[in-house]
Amino acid sequence: MKPYVTKVLYGLLILIPFLGVITWGPSLYTKTHEILSTRSETQSKFLTIGTGGVTGVYYPTGGAICRLINRNRGDHGIQCSVESTGGSVYNLNALLNGELDIGIAQTDLQYHAYHETCDVTSLAPNADLRSVVNLYIEPLTVLALRESNIRTMYDLKGKRINVGVPGSGQRETVSTLIKSLGWTLKDFSLVSELNPVEQSQALCDKKVDAIIFSAGHPNGSIQEATATCAASIIPLEGPEINKILEKYPYYTLSSVPGKMYFGTPEAQPTFGTRVGVVSTANVSSDIIYLVTKAIVEHFEAFKKVHPAFANLELIDLVGDTNIIPIHCGALRYFREKGILPAHSLPSANTSSQELPQIQPIHTTMQEGTGL
Repeated sequence: MKPYVTKVLYGLLILIPFLGVITWGPSLYTKTHEILSTRSETQSKFLTIGTGGVTGVYYPTGGAICRLINRNRGDHGIQCSVESTGGSVYNLNALLNGELDIGIAQTDLQYHAYHETCDVTSLAPNADLRSVVNLYIEPLTVLALRESNIRTMYDLKGKRINVGVPGSGQRETVSTLIKSLGWTLKDFSLVSELNPVEQSQALCDKKVDAIIFSAGHPNGSIQEATATCAASIIPLEGPEINKILEKYPYYTLSSVPGKMYFGTPEAQPTFGTRVGVVSTANVSSDIIYLVTKAIVEHFEAFKKVHPAFANLELIDLVGDTNIIPIHCGALRYFREKGILPAHSLPSANTSSQELPQIQPIHTTMQEGTGL
């Protein structure tokens, strides 16, 4: 075949697809685009959950959720993976940036991110933030050396304390306590900003007199400190605590169980914030429906993930008042199962200040299989 004929035929082959679009109109292009888009969506069903440090409660919680999702991956095509992160603030920011699909975070920080009311400059506002399920309560815990003569929260003044890393959920709650007492950081002889991994050792080494932090119980570092470092848990109670509970909707009355730690035979009163699983309005309602379903249908097995879940009830997954709007996927599942009455369901655009008081209905769930 002559060279110029070959070139002409080759050129026609290149032009055929474009001629087809011109001849058959935009419908062919549209249809092809839809097929490719559908195929892309099918191949991109990856779900990433942000948690916390591997030694905390967040990480095994995220791992349990992923195992439940991946168990039926052949049915829904979703592959779930868990990431160890810096905790609540990181997870909330990563949700906003699209780096995570789901995250675990304290409800006080959820509230601040949604309402843009936080003093934590590292926390970005996010009006698309949505609740999936609520979990356990993290009581604010004060652990003090017995030789420091700290017996009540008022004895902390003038002592050496650790308040946590700036921008952390721990730091936010500790700051709330200090402000309620009418103090500032200048009222302490030393203020350290150690992370949870470092703070217990600093207490045992007597570099600080007390550490103040939020934690699910039982907590390994507290068990070690109370058993080997002559440290005790200090109660947080009084009119200042009552005012905190009245002022802030995301705090709740709590306690550190008695006989859980050496030297603490009685339950110690305190307050805390609940931890929850969150996502954004941009994540598919079908995916969030699936996540909610997995947790509820295997609820008894899910509770065994960590001792902090021991007292978790089915109705706690929703709670009485929503700090942020509930994701429509979770709402759909809660409604179908009767966990939320239909008349109580807020729309996705309803602010948490407008949310009704919810009285969840008890449902009977069969015990799930092991995780």
